[in-house]
Formats: sequence, structure tokens, C-alpha cells
Amino acid sequence: MDPDLVTEARNPASAAIDSLTTQEMLQVISAADREVALAVACEIPHISEAIDATVERIKQGGRLFYMGAGTSGRLGVLDASECPPTFNTPPELIQALIAGGDRALRHSIEKAEDDPEQGKRDLQENDFSGQDTLVGIAASGRTPYVLGGLEFARSVGALTIGLSCTSNSELAQAADIPITPITGPEIIAGSTRMRAGTATKLVLNLLSTGVMIRLGYVYGNLMVNVQPSNEKLTDRARRIISSIAGVSYDEASRLLSEAGAVRTAVLMHKRKLSRADAEAQLAAANGSLRVALGE
Repeated sequence: MDPDLVTEARNPASAAIDSLTTQEMLQVISAADREVALAVACEIPHISEAIDATVERIKQGGRLFYMGAGTSGRLGVLDASECPPTFNTPPELIQALIAGGDRALRHSIEKAEDDPEQGKRDLQENDFSGQDTLVGIAASGRTPYVLGGLEFARSVGALTIGLSCTSNSELAQAADIPITPITGPEIIAGSTRMRAGTATKLVLNLLSTGVMIRLGYVYGNLMVNVQPSNEKLTDRARRIISSIAGVSYDEASRLLSEAGAVRTAVLMHKRKLSRADAEAQLAAANGSLRVALGE
């Protein structure tokens, strides 16, 4: 084992965890987990830089890709797959690649993470270009699949972001923007699905949500680009329209049916516009409801 690889080190707080009562065991795990949010908070300057740089590329037609293996890859897939229903983004805008392909979401694919050329091939198969952004995710910062993808991304002029939990990792050194929450040794040595996984999920939450806010998909703290694709989300869309436009729930329902989208419905009501004119104004405002409303 690499002596500097903190994600593989033993945590003294859990050295005798198997001899504790169940409550004591959980208290040790919970205390360790509370440190994760602080580690992520230390990386806010880098996360902020990554968000702003990614938004600029998306505005020019670029896309955001996540790439990882094992837990890291699954967390990337989870975050990417949540964006279309939450923000009504096209599925190709935020994509995730995992070593071993979709089967690796449920099954361990032995040695898939050890092939750097596969990382390159997976990006090429998705027409990855210099306009795009790649977030390479690897708790150890040394996964060959991710490093291979990052090397290819840099070779075509793409923005590269390296998310790892180990200081001065290969991934951090290779990326344009390193994001490195130092979560320390895991409670179960080497089980990076725990603290490192939690930190990864928190960082990805910040990245994708920050990008969506900057792209105008949020007004106040409301998801005004929500896709009303089921009863729960349709109800949410109606309540959002009701809140922003100051109309009844029934009127919000009518506006949503007429407009087809939350932002369009709000703008139609507030500015007394037709659907076509409201959509044109939103397009001119780059999708920002606040800008379209003159706020």
C-alpha cells in the first residue's frame, strides 16, 4: 500500500469497532461522518471556480461529463440522472461514464477501472470535445480509467476537474481545477463508499446545483425548470407558479396547461404575454426568469 494514500490508512478511532456495542459503534461512525461536511466546505473556492468555468462552456454549447469507477462512478451516474427530472435539462447535457458500463451500476466489474485506454474510448464514443467539461472522480486520485479519460480530455482542450480525497494525488495534479476534500482514513480501512463517498456526493450536489442556478434554472430557491412528468412534479410545478405569480392553485394549473412550462407560465401571467412572446423573452434572457422579469 502507498504509505501516503490516506484513503487506505487505518483510522485509530475505529481500531476496536468490532468490540463495541451497536450504539457505540454507530456513534463512532456518526462522529467521523460529521467531519466530512467541514472537509467539503474547505474546497468551496475550487468548487466555485469549477462551476463558473463549466457554465461558460455550457453557454457555448458544451456539456458536463462525470467519469469514475465503482462507488465514484455510481455517484456520478446518480447525480447526472437526477438533473433531467429536477431541472428539465436534456439528458445529453450532463452525462456520466462508469468503468465497466451500465452493468457496473449493479455488479462489480473486475479490472474495468485498470484500463486507461477505456476511459479515452468511452469519451470518444460520446463525441467528447474541447467544448466540454470532464469531472474525473476517484477517491484515491489514482484510478487508471479516470486518469486515461482526463488525459484525453486535456488533449482536446476540454476543461478538466479532478475530484479526489487524497492530497496531491495524480488526479489533482493532472486536472485544471482540483477539488480535494480530505476526509481522512475510513472507519473501515479502504471502504471509500463511506466518508469519501459522502464527500463525493456533497461535492457533486454543489457542482450540479450551482451550475443549474447559474444557468437560470432556479428562481429564488424554486426549481422553475422542473419537468412535470408525474403527479408529484406536476403538483410542485403548479405550487411554484402559484407562489411566484401570486395566483390560486387552480389558476396556476390553467397557466401550466397553457404554457407547458413553469417559467413560461409565470412570465405570461406577470407580463401579460402570449406563450410565443414569453418563450422569446426567456430565450433572449438566456433562460433566466429573473432577467426576463426585469428584476
